[in-house]
Amino acid sequence: MPGGRLSLADRQQIAAGLADGLGFAEIARLLGRPTSTITREVSRNGGARDYRAGRAHQATKGRSVRKPVAPRQAAASTTSQGVLDFQRELAEIAVQTGLSPMAARVLACLYTTDSGSLTAGELVAQLRVSPASVSKAIGDLERQELVRRERDPKLRRDRYVIDGDVWYQAWLASAQMNAVLAEAVQRGAEVLGTQTPAGARLHSASQFLSHVGRDMVRAAEKWRKLFPQNSG
Repeated sequence: MPGGRLSLADRQQIAAGLADGLGFAEIARLLGRPTSTITREVSRNGGARDYRAGRAHQATKGRSVRKPVAPRQAAASTTSQGVLDFQRELAEIAVQTGLSPMAARVLACLYTTDSGSLTAGELVAQLRVSPASVSKAIGDLERQELVRRERDPKLRRDRYVIDGDVWYQAWLASAQMNAVLAEAVQRGAEVLGTQTPAGARLHSASQFLSHVGRDMVRAAEKWRKLFPQNSG
């Protein structure tokens, strides 16, 4: 039932939808569930590529029979659960901006860590996923300049770091990609001829992308001048 726990049949339909390339919102509509329910279900059970209905159902059963928390641990558990709930909420929003579910979970985990940095092993332990899943997610985030890699000489392994100006850097990277796309689209317009309908369409798209890209750079630089304490 909508609002109740997911059944094995629900999870099988989720798996089938993912296999067919459906988005979380489409799958949610088919099941009559909130999109956040589907996002959370997939994110905590291996991500869109690794989701398996039977495995997810068994994992949920295992979580439901955990030992009750002792009275002394109640306050700590509440705090921990609050952080976990916020991480899930942040990850769900990040997915809606275009990140993969696993990349969104890694980003949320880094954001809610005081140091702003974790090793691959620490991410695997906290998210309870495979090292391969973390590795792929980190690669996605690095390509978008949302995280960077540092070598930890003490541990002799890499740490993945999220900076205070991560969104500034990602915004500039997006603006640069807009400029690259605008140039490519304009070349297409010239190949086809700007007097043709297709060429005129491409020329118009190039102008839009160039204009928006310049505005994005100006907005980012203005922010950095107004709030220099938030940079770096």
